Parts: sequence; C-alpha cells; structure tokens
Amino acid sequence: MTVTAASNTEPAHRDDRGLLLEGVTLRLGDGDTTVTALDEVSIAVRPGELVAVVGPSGAGKSSLLAVAGALTVPDSGTVRADGRDITGLSKRARARFRREHIGFVFQSGNLLGALTATDQLRMMTHLGRGGTQQDVQRLLEEVGMGDKANRRPHQLSGGERQRVGIARALMGRPAVLLVDEPTAALDRARSHEIVRLLAQETKRSDVATMMVTHDHDVLEYCDRTVRMTDGRLSE
Repeated sequence: MTVTAASNTEPAHRDDRGLLLEGVTLRLGDGDTTVTALDEVSIAVRPGELVAVVGPSGAGKSSLLAVAGALTVPDSGTVRADGRDITGLSKRARARFRREHIGFVFQSGNLLGALTATDQLRMMTHLGRGGTQQDVQRLLEEVGMGDKANRRPHQLSGGERQRVGIARALMGRPAVLLVDEPTAALDRARSHEIVRLLAQETKRSDVATMMVTHDHDVLEYCDRTVRMTDGRLSE
C-alpha cells in the first residue's frame, strides 16, 4: 500500500482522460450552520488507477464522491472528467454526462430486486449508457457471474451482488468509476475478493477509479491511498 499526500492547494497532475479536481471547495448549510465539506481539494486519478480515500465519518468523503460524480456543484474550483470541464454544466447536461461517462458502485450492489443479473446490465443501455448484448455477457463473465446471469438479487450472496454491481457500472465503458464503501456488508474474505476484482477491472477497462472505504484491510490492492480529514486531503 502506498499512502500519498494530496495537496489541497497545488494543481494535481493533469490527465484529461481520467478524473481531475483542482482547488475544489464545497460548503453545506446556511449561516451559523455552514460546514466546509471540501476545503481546497485537489486530486487526480489516472486511467487504469485505483485510488482509495479513507478517513473518519463526516470527513467529507461522500461529498468528494458527489462532486466527482457531477451530482453536486462545488462553490469553487474545477472538476474535469474524461477531458471535459463539468463544473459549470447545467443540471440536465450533468445528468447526461453522468449517464455516458461515469459509473457508480454502491454499498451492497444496489440492484433492482425484480431483475436478473443480465437485465441489470441491459437496463444501462436503455438509460443511455450504451453497450451491447455481447458487452453484457462479457462483463458478467469477467466478474465471475456468467453462470448466474439469470438469477435475481435474492438468489445471490452479498459478494455476488457486488460483482453484478461492478459489471453494471462498467457498461458502456465509462471513463470514471466511483465506488462507495463496497465492502461494508461483506466478511473479510469477500471484501478482499471484491476489491481485488475492482483493481483487476480498473486495469482491464482502463478506467479511473476512486473508492471510498473504511476497510483498511483491502488497501493493498489499491495503487494509491489518500486520507481525508475535515474536508482536506493529506497523508
């Protein structure tokens, strides 16, 4: 594991194909209740790189994912993903950009209960992500779920649901993959299995992956680890 200091004031290394945040500040609340969730944060995640973000609850990790994923607009600073400055996009343009360029992996997979594993991935094509039936089959095979493609979430273990969630997030070849506590509901063995798989798929798909986690046991699979405290990234 490599723990890297991430400057909050100096521009991060630029790679237009990945994810780049420069001097990003985000304030939440009003008046006396205003909290600085992100404080001049700069970080770059290159294509094919898995970067873990660790830190205590309330440190700003969820806000970081929200800004990186074009879900929240920062008060200042710049966010670039896949070669485009997404900071000033309209709400509709940000929604379209998310669909076409950003994949999300949620806690416990966040699958739709009525759909099979195959249909979870097919759904992404209907939402504008792109991809073909061949991509569906390939991704399920890559994550080790080819033989369970017709099963629904209640027929899968927690680790298997996360595998399907990873495959779904990679449909349409997104440039950026954002992962929120993927091992929160898993035991130690399954946690290692899932993050090892994330690392493999990050390299295979050449996607820039940022993972928020409290699980220090899985950091060995990450290319870099940064720590977040009180809205600031540091060693």
